[in-house]
Amino acid sequence: MIHPLVVQLRFARSEFFRCIDGISDDDARQRLSPMNCVSWMVGHLANQENYYWVIIAQSQNAAPGLNEQVGFGKPASQPHLADMVDTWRTVVAAADPFLETLTPELLQTYFQWRGGPAPESVGTLLQRVIYHYWFHTGEAHAVRQMLGHPDLPQFVGSMNAAVYRPEN
Repeated sequence: MIHPLVVQLRFARSEFFRCIDGISDDDARQRLSPMNCVSWMVGHLANQENYYWVIIAQSQNAAPGLNEQVGFGKPASQPHLADMVDTWRTVVAAADPFLETLTPELLQTYFQWRGGPAPESVGTLLQRVIYHYWFHTGEAHAVRQMLGHPDLPQFVGSMNAAVYRPEN
């Protein structure tokens, strides 16, 4: 059974994409400083998942060069939306098999990082990714409002796929 936090991550991912549904490439690449553009946000979220769940967890890299383009602290970029969505899909396809192995016990462990244990447990990293999606969902929504996009989501969508269930 997939861990409830992984279910919540999948829901956060889907809500982010619900927020950006229908945005054009031109609008997704508009940067309303100091915010980054929406296409950057897609790549940035993919970059975090790639780093945690693919590079550190599996010693692989599903998206070489992505960090240089959309990593934290890197210069602002305005990548094409389709490229970032494709990269995100590639990363998620590589990350999900690992995420599906997570158990309550594994969530309490620490990745090896820079010669020692990472400063946060796997479970805390998973929560960090979930909250990161919600952060950028709000930011993307604000960008879209500022661009004058009508008919944006007004509230969190259907939670039928992410209902509460206790951890086993």
